[in-house]
Amino acid sequence: MSEKMIQNLEELTGKNFDELIQMAKNSGFAKHGEMVKWLKETLDIGHGYANLVAMKAREADAASVAEQVDLVSEQYKDRPELKPIYDALMKRIEGFGSEVEVAPKVKSVSVRRKRQFALIQATTKTRVDLGLKFNNRPIEGRLEASGPFGAMCTHRVQLTDAKQVDDELIGLIKEAFNEAK
Repeated sequence: MSEKMIQNLEELTGKNFDELIQMAKNSGFAKHGEMVKWLKETLDIGHGYANLVAMKAREADAASVAEQVDLVSEQYKDRPELKPIYDALMKRIEGFGSEVEVAPKVKSVSVRRKRQFALIQATTKTRVDLGLKFNNRPIEGRLEASGPFGAMCTHRVQLTDAKQVDDELIGLIKEAFNEAK
């Protein structure tokens, strides 16, 4: 998907991808959100394109990690007690079928169908945050406001134990998956 996005981006802006990355690096913005906003305004492009350029410019995407380390292992290296939560989530989510795309990043794991429907992040030493993206769902029960995820997710579930990855939670994830068509 990135190759097609890069091709479209070059057609939209008239600049090659390396020029766009250099532009972003020279923007003076170190924070991802600021860089994305600046790129969107400066180049008149959508969020997805700006996010791609910013990720590459900041070398924060999986493909840009210099040593190609196992990003998930790195996320849980100093909090191994949380890895079973991640493993339980992934075991159940991968059971949704071949349309599930898992994209580890430096600090989180994005789970997509046609669009992202879940984000898994070891937020603290004692908690994994599961972000979910719904089209129109109230904040109720286990679902909180999106917390640290901002616009990437509409809701969050805080998990401190793999036993919390139960049928109710999987039902919520499946609902977000079904909306991501």
